[in-house]
Amino acid sequence: MAGATRSIVINAPMEKLFSVITDYEKYPEFLPEVKKIRLGPRQGNEIDVHYEAEIVKTIKYSLRLKEEKPNKVSWSFIEGEFMKDNKGGWLLEDLGGGKIKATYNIEVTVGMLVPKTIITALVDTQLPRTLEAFKRRAER
Repeated sequence: MAGATRSIVINAPMEKLFSVITDYEKYPEFLPEVKKIRLGPRQGNEIDVHYEAEIVKTIKYSLRLKEEKPNKVSWSFIEGEFMKDNKGGWLLEDLGGGKIKATYNIEVTVGMLVPKTIITALVDTQLPRTLEAFKRRAER
């Protein structure tokens, strides 16, 4: 399992940042690797989100997201191409003065045919870009 945790400070109210994180259908507008989103049924604070993303090549996968307002979103793997597992989440901490520390955690298990170098590259390059995209979106 490959995993990573990264944090970023965002100048936005917690409610706004939480709203950006949970507005899944808008991800293709500011995350270039996300090509399509389809939402499944919502049950309480859980929703299934079906992604089509360009990560080296186009892959499809589905996650069950659990929203815990105002500061936590976690997910678990339903199914997907090349992945055996994908879990993680967001934790938002109010630093005061209109600043939020957003911590993103992800753990992914991929199939035997996916080289570890690709996973490492995704974590080292894609994760910081993703955090910056959420920061820009919440701060605008």
